[in-house]
Order: sequence, then structure tokens, then C-alpha cells
Amino acid sequence: MSGGVDSSLTAALLKEQGHEVVGVYMKNWTQDLPGMRCPWAEDLADAKRVAVQLGIDFRVFDFETEYRDKVVQYMIDEYKSGHTPNPDIMCNQEVKFKLFLETALEQGADAIATGHYAATKEGKLLQAADTNKDQTYFLYRVSGNALASTLFPLGQYTKPEVRAMAEERGLYTAGKKDSQGICFVGQIGIREFLSQYVETKPGDIVDIQSEKIVGKHDGAIFYTLGQRHGLDVGGGLPYYVVGKDMDKNTVYVTTNLNDESLWQTQLRLASLHWINDAPNENQTYQVRIRHRAPLVDCTVQGNTIVLSEAQRAITPGQSAVIYDGEICLGGGIVV
Repeated sequence: MSGGVDSSLTAALLKEQGHEVVGVYMKNWTQDLPGMRCPWAEDLADAKRVAVQLGIDFRVFDFETEYRDKVVQYMIDEYKSGHTPNPDIMCNQEVKFKLFLETALEQGADAIATGHYAATKEGKLLQAADTNKDQTYFLYRVSGNALASTLFPLGQYTKPEVRAMAEERGLYTAGKKDSQGICFVGQIGIREFLSQYVETKPGDIVDIQSEKIVGKHDGAIFYTLGQRHGLDVGGGLPYYVVGKDMDKNTVYVTTNLNDESLWQTQLRLASLHWINDAPNENQTYQVRIRHRAPLVDCTVQGNTIVLSEAQRAITPGQSAVIYDGEICLGGGIVV
């Protein structure tokens, strides 16, 4: 129970279904940052209040050390290498569906449940009914064994339905806003967070066509492929980031939206993970190259994904997730 409406309703529904429910708050991050107070204490208090409302036992699992090592350091290292990682995916892989699951089972649980918008069936991961809120993209690195011991009670509901159901039950968190920003810090942006851990310096923004310097940046680490806003390059047509050289601390841009650097018809993946079985190389699947990006037909040939149509700004460090209809098969990290 994170202290949000989704996990609160999850606990309520499970209790109504007759399960013996224990609420667990995972203490993953408690550090304040300059100008931003970490909301963990308030979230913990909200989770406790709902547990009291429901009359269920409540525990706190302290995973802060493991979280810093497995998720936070991973994110920092990836950004330093010039990639754009997704810490939510690593959190699910290393903490929620590994460390949390193992600890819960050790303490006598039969299964874990979360407020994710997803569904499971026979160890397979299925998309949620609410396609706008579907979170299978973030869950693709979870194992089939873990899914077999996991319940997703919200998979059949839309977010407005979840809010309404929480209000009907008078849950304390029914009107609480969803958290934004970095998964473990709250409202703070990635630039502000990285600035606390990575030393950066100004560098050149170079037009890849004319090879002329068109502006200055405050650290190449902060920029991602396809980015338009925040470049501070004035006048004329808008510029888009098409590449970075981390050794030279240079960001490359173009005004040409059709620049070949921005579009790809195939991509290579590292750290492949298939939830159950690997895809058939002769079959057509669908791929999502970022959260909420449209699904695109593709074929899977080893660690190469061949797309049916070119896609813009496929970003190293992000994940490409493969689907067979409503079933999430798995995927890998773009290189």
C-alpha cells in the first residue's frame, strides 16, 4: 500500500472478496532534496489510515538500501552513459516483484497484490481494460513465476471507476492526486534530481547539418533523443535533439523532422526478457517503444525488432515491449 487510491482500493476489494489481507508499505526512499521534501512520511500515514479503516494488519518493509543500489544507482549510471533509462521498470523487476514478493512469501503470504492496471492469467501478463492507464509496459521484466503469485484486482476497471469505487467506500485516499515525476521522489523533475548526484558542465549545441554551434547547454546528460523543448536555441525553426557525444559533452540537433537520425525501421535490444516463451521469428507481433506510444506491427528476429513503419526518436536506454494481442510477451532495452 503506497498511500495512493489505487493500492487502497486494491486492499478493500481483496478484503471484500474474502482474502486475509495484510497492508504493506515499502519504504524505498526517504531522502529530501533541495527545494523538494520527499513525501514518504505522508504516504505512509495515508496507507496506515486506510489499513485502520479496513481493519487489516499493516507492516512496513524497509528496502531503502537495496532500492538505492538496484534502482537509483542504475538510473544515475545510465544517464551518465548518455542513455534515458526507466527507473519504474527496474523498480518492478528488482523490488516490487522480487524483493517484496520474496519477503512476503517468507512471512507466510500466499500471494502479493498491487494497484497496477494490468491482468494475469495462467502466469501470463495481460493488458488492462483501461488502455489509457495500462501499465504492462512497466511490468514486462517481471517473471512468469512472480506473476503466478500476484493479483492485479484493478485490471478490469478504468481510473474513473476506481476513484468512484474508493469514494463509495469512503476510503481516506479517494481524492488523493496521482503522484507525478520520478517514481521514488515525487514531484521533483529528473534534471533537479540528477544535479544532486552528477557533476555537469556547459557544452555546445551543434546543428548536425551545418556543423555550426547554435547554442549552449548545461549538461548533455539532461537531453534525450527527439527532445524539442528546453534547448534554449532561439529564432527560426524549432530544433530537435538527434544525438549526444558524452565524451565531448556535445548535443547534436536538427530542424529537419525527417532527418534519418530521428527515424528508424528497426532497433536492437539488450537485456532481453521474455515472461514465458520467446517470440516466434515468423510471426507478426506489436511493439510499444515508450509508455503510451501506439502499438506498431513488428517481427522479432533475435535481439532485433523490425518495424512495419518507421518510428521517431527511438531512444537508447528506453524499453521496447512486445505484445501478442492483449498478451505482453516481454522485451528489452534499446541500444
